[in-house]
Amino acid sequence: MGIVNRTPDSFFDGGTHLGEDAAHARVDELVRTGADVIDIGAESTRPGAEPVDAPSQISRIGDLVAYAVKSGALVSIDTTSPQVAEHALRAGARMINSVSLDPAAELGRLAARFDADLVLTHSRGSMTAMTGFSEYAATGYGDLLTEVVAEWLSAAQLALAAGVARERLWFDPGLGFNKNAEQSLELSVRLSELKARLGHPILVGASRKSYVAAAVAGATTRPTPANRLGGSLAAALDCAARGADMLRVHDVAETVQALAYRYAADAAFHRVNASTPATSERHERSGGAACSRD
Repeated sequence: MGIVNRTPDSFFDGGTHLGEDAAHARVDELVRTGADVIDIGAESTRPGAEPVDAPSQISRIGDLVAYAVKSGALVSIDTTSPQVAEHALRAGARMINSVSLDPAAELGRLAARFDADLVLTHSRGSMTAMTGFSEYAATGYGDLLTEVVAEWLSAAQLALAAGVARERLWFDPGLGFNKNAEQSLELSVRLSELKARLGHPILVGASRKSYVAAAVAGATTRPTPANRLGGSLAAALDCAARGADMLRVHDVAETVQALAYRYAADAAFHRVNASTPATSERHERSGGAACSRD
């Protein structure tokens, strides 16, 4: 999933794609470099971001959803507003990506009506109320996984009751949203557990986020968003290995290349070991393991 932010204040690329030509060029680039889904948003989700009303979001989006659909992309609308979501769905979007659990029922009804997918992201409260990047009390969760699952399932039940098909409902752990860096990292490494407990496909957005910077801070000075590509690629590979079904990224070409290498290396490992049983046996005795696509 490639990101197009039509916002002046997003934490990494705010203002970059506000102009129509720049936004169209961004869509063309993402499609050309291998994005399966184009995620278009017109309201920043950075901590402390001011809410943007529905008419303003629709004005910012302009013709971009229709343009992306004509380019052959599957389009997602990144919004918590049912009005904005309906506008995008009428223009051809096939997915709603909500960074809040609050509008689950309304968005579930819309997804059902348009036969669209719905992503519900775990978060507590609004982006405006978040105090900072990856800042959240260590005591904010008693049992992190259990509470995230319970809160998400409560919203999911509302969406399902509103009519969205179960197979079209996605879980996003909300890395960085009302979670500190350690909590986000814990969720990212427990994706397989989350998948087993929820039974829904998983979308992960780790790209350029502050928790990535915190994770690598011991090896380097804490990088700014512009200098987090290496950590973002490592996070993408790790999340894919742990069960993520889709990765929401700023850097599509680099992520596609990294994943392609990982899959090639995995296939080569299995091919080599299938043809040399003795090597495979020694590898098993040594406790080694290949990186799996599953």
